[in-house]
Amino acid sequence: MHNLSQFESSRPVVLLPYQPAWAQEFVALAQRLRTAAGAGLMGIDHIGSTAVPGLCAKDVLDVQLQLPSLADAAGLTRRLCADGFRQGEQLTCDIFHGMSPHSPELAKLYMREPVGERRVHLHIREAGRFNARYALLFRDYLCAEAPARDEYGELKRRAAALFPNSIDGYLFLKEPVFHLVYQAAELWAEKTGWQPLGE
Repeated sequence: MHNLSQFESSRPVVLLPYQPAWAQEFVALAQRLRTAAGAGLMGIDHIGSTAVPGLCAKDVLDVQLQLPSLADAAGLTRRLCADGFRQGEQLTCDIFHGMSPHSPELAKLYMREPVGERRVHLHIREAGRFNARYALLFRDYLCAEAPARDEYGELKRRAAALFPNSIDGYLFLKEPVFHLVYQAAELWAEKTGWQPLGE
């Protein structure tokens, strides 16, 4: 059980209104990643809040790289490191309520931008897995459903107001929302015939 006082300090939370430049930055970044990664990638996708027009976000580009198998990721990470990208914290899985963190459906690798460059989070996932699909579903659902996008943005603003100096506290409040949105997003996907097209 968490005590909210434990979230009193970490790094600050700064939310910006949606910036059209984020989409342009992703296009340039995707080309760089495609060149650095070489053959084998099944997708390079702009995900997260900066990929949703109209949604406030931290100034961090989240990018999903999809591979046929994470067993083949060593060559990719080596090539990205040669281009300056860095291994991030030892994140080896996503967290989703009701699923084991050891499930291959949640497995991933995580990398960061080269030193001195704009903040980027690279999420390397296996194509077809739950976590890779959900990243695209979450993005596309919020892009399509303005009321859900706006309510999610309001929650983010309130979380940032409660924890302006603690990214950990901000994420603690946000995390359950991903599970709530998932239910609505799956209903939307079934209704619209959505498919995870990626790029």
